[in-house]
Amino acid sequence: MNRHDYYEQMKELARQTRAQHGLDSPRVLRSQLRAIYKHHGIAIDLWSCKFKKLRGAYFNDDAGPTVMLAKGLPEDPMVFTMAHELKHHLVDSGTNISLCSFENERAPIEIGAEVFAAELIFPEHEFVADLKRAGVQSGRCTAEDLVHLKRRTRTTLSYSGLAKRAELLALVPDGSLAGVKWKKLEERIYGVPFYKRLRR
Repeated sequence: MNRHDYYEQMKELARQTRAQHGLDSPRVLRSQLRAIYKHHGIAIDLWSCKFKKLRGAYFNDDAGPTVMLAKGLPEDPMVFTMAHELKHHLVDSGTNISLCSFENERAPIEIGAEVFAAELIFPEHEFVADLKRAGVQSGRCTAEDLVHLKRRTRTTLSYSGLAKRAELLALVPDGSLAGVKWKKLEERIYGVPFYKRLRR
C-alpha cells in the first residue's frame, strides 16, 4: 500500500470511529475521547512531562493498553493527542510502544496518526463545506477565514491543524499562513477574552 492510500484509509477509519461513537460535530471533547478509551479498555496515565518534545505515548503490554499524556496540555492539543494515540491503538497495537514526539513526526505511522486525529475531530468534507457556505473560494482562504471558522464551529482542531489542512487542500495561497500569530489575530478580530481583561 502506498502512503496516499494508507492516509486515506486512516481518514476512513476516523469517520467510522466518529459514527460508531456518535461524534456529530467538529467540537470533540476530551470527555468524549475518554469514553471511547473506556470502550476500548485503554487506560490513561497523566504525567508531569519533563520532555518538552514528547506529547504522548501508547503502550500495549501485559498490563493492557495504556496511553500516557502530558499533564496540563490545553484542551485542543490534549484532544488531538488523545485522538492521535487512539489511532495507534486501533492500527498499531502490535508494535507495543509508540512514542509521539517531534523527532519521529515525519514517519508514515505518525503522519497516519495525525491524519486520523484531524479527521476524527473535524472531517475534511465538513471543513470544506463550512468554508464554502461562508463564501470562501478555493485558493483564496485567508487566516481570518480560519479564525472565523474556528469561532463559528467551536472546533477543537487547533489553528495549526486548520492551517495545515487548508494548505494541503490548496485552499490558501502558498505561504500565506506562514508566521501567523493565531491568538493575536483572534483577539484583533473578536477582542481580548474576558479572563485576560480581568488579569490586567
